[in-house]
Amino acid sequence: NESPSSFSPSSRGEAVAAASATNNHHHPTQRHLTLLDLLSIGIGGTVGSGIFVLCGLIATNFAGPATSLSFVISGLAAALSGCCYAELASKIPVPGSTYTYAYVAIGELAAV
Repeated sequence: NESPSSFSPSSRGEAVAAASATNNHHHPTQRHLTLLDLLSIGIGGTVGSGIFVLCGLIATNFAGPATSLSFVISGLAAALSGCCYAELASKIPVPGSTYTYAYVAIGELAAV
């Protein structure tokens, strides 16, 4: 008899069942953001877009045409990562977060 690993189908099924058992309660979503929180999100978005513009300026002035190729490669990698995440999300019948997905895929120790 082999001990079940965290990657075997039976242990993943048990992990999905455990995750769905803990997520049976549904509470209505409540508002928790204050004015300061919303202002911080807006300022962070503005600063973040400024950083992206700065990266574009540096790439244009110093890196040349290889920048476009690197953006295409990184975009492809991000799209493939999103496909993997979507496939994992479709295998778990409960709404969850990154913790739920890590718990089902890898186990409780790695999810913490």
